Amino acid sequence: MIPAKFAPALFGLILSGLMSLVVSGIATARAVGVTSGFLEVWAGSWITAWAVAFPVVLVVAPLTRRLVQRLVAAPG
Repeated sequence: MIPAKFAPALFGLILSGLMSLVVSGIATARAVGVTSGFLEVWAGSWITAWAVAFPVVLVVAPLTRRLVQRLVAAPG
């Protein structure tokens, strides 16, 4: 098992991987169409997108949490 202290980074890794997979798939399909070779082009696009998305998520997530805390009412 992975130690709990790595939970935020693991969350960011999984979230950025899934989101970049979906978004790059849609963008690739729109750009080149779903033709032969689509999966290879998509895989290349996804790896590039994930390489950017993961560090961005690690930086932006704490800022987003603070913004959300300011925008929602405190419980009770």
